[in-house]
Amino acid sequence: MGAASSTEGEREPLIFPPNPETSIQPVYSRVYGRRWLVLTLFSLLAFMQGMVWNTWGPIQNSAIHAYDFAKSDIAVLVLWGPVGFTPWLLFMWLMDKKGLRASLLLSVFFMVMGAALRSVPVPDLQLRRWLIHGGQLLNGLAGPTIMSAGPLLSTTWFAPDQRATATAVASLVSYLGAACSFIVGPLLVPAPNDTTRVMVARAVVSTDTQINHIRDRIQLVLYAELGVVVVLFAAVLFYFPSRPPRPPSVAAASQRLRYSSSICRLLSNFRFLMIALAYAVPTGVVAGWSGVLDMILTPARVSQVDAGWIGFWSVVGGCVFGVAMARFADSIRGMLKLILVLMMAGASLASTWFTLTCLTRLTHLPSTAATLYTSCIVLGIFINSSVPIFFELLIETVYPVPEGITCGVVTFLGNLVTGCLLFFLTFYTTDLSWLNWCLTGSCAFSLVLILFFRESYDRLYLDVFVSV
Repeated sequence: MGAASSTEGEREPLIFPPNPETSIQPVYSRVYGRRWLVLTLFSLLAFMQGMVWNTWGPIQNSAIHAYDFAKSDIAVLVLWGPVGFTPWLLFMWLMDKKGLRASLLLSVFFMVMGAALRSVPVPDLQLRRWLIHGGQLLNGLAGPTIMSAGPLLSTTWFAPDQRATATAVASLVSYLGAACSFIVGPLLVPAPNDTTRVMVARAVVSTDTQINHIRDRIQLVLYAELGVVVVLFAAVLFYFPSRPPRPPSVAAASQRLRYSSSICRLLSNFRFLMIALAYAVPTGVVAGWSGVLDMILTPARVSQVDAGWIGFWSVVGGCVFGVAMARFADSIRGMLKLILVLMMAGASLASTWFTLTCLTRLTHLPSTAATLYTSCIVLGIFINSSVPIFFELLIETVYPVPEGITCGVVTFLGNLVTGCLLFFLTFYTTDLSWLNWCLTGSCAFSLVLILFFRESYDRLYLDVFVSV
């Protein structure tokens, strides 16, 4: 269902099926080895965008002491990521009209400017805080392309039996970048609480020395991230084609709906809105939740370093499991809904376990490092690994709407949920148990929507028709 039916011209493929009597594949389709280079370069960009976005959450205690940030400031620094999705329609239009290269170049330029702006070592702390906030906003402006273009890249460059796998890699690497910041930040930047106990009997000048040391270490992290982003920008400028000379499949070569028609089709398609909310609500909530995970675990007496490791393994587990499940979906097609039902059921149970564990005074459940690690990691595995499966199901549901536009809409919705959550968090940071309940409710809400969703595989049927 949609605003209007697509015309024959819009759905007509640019390459044609072979003669059924010969079983020869279409002569104008081809898969290029350079697709792995394109996927690698895009994945590195996504990795750095996620890493820059999550710089401050894992080291929030150090940042508070070094730059006089408040806890609400840390939430705002995470909030700039969702705010960067505000002009998402512009990026989707650019991707649709000018191709992936033009949209990606603009996004990486914003990443370079953002990383450079927050690295300016001005002595005025008030000005420095403004520069850091501005840099985080510019990095957030790269989000619409980085987080939405993975399925477009996989369709444009990869064969049907590799599409879900490529989508998983391109879509999940940004989460892996955010996970690595949980390790890089706490390992390179000392926690003030640890050093304060050693220096408690020393003079005030020693405390100033400690704070200066923390600032120097934070500055080192900012310079390192800036250097990597500049190198990647040069690589994209040198080589990143929008598409291969010949398409890898009939679906890749088929004409898509126009930009305006696509937006109308999506907004009027109840099935699309249903599965889009099933994706946006839990992933949006978990993005905001993980961005302030250190603040959530502090009342449970979890140190900054331990919170970083918990966040790291939860995301890494989701990325590894997500690629494995996408590979499974490539080999056994038409099972996306069943996979999502199992994933969100597991996420609902894991989030309930974590929430009740944090309420140990009421539930009397053991709140140990092992239970916190296990519940967070299991939760991350189920939610993060569902992202590429959601993308593939969304694209199948609304084909022939362009992949970039489809995923741009749903990632905007997800970031809208994250933004609303973090906006409320800036006003209420005293007790964060409500945030854990939001996470549990979002997973259960998504599970209900998926159970009532009626799946379809329009793009897959086109490729199967050609291959037989």
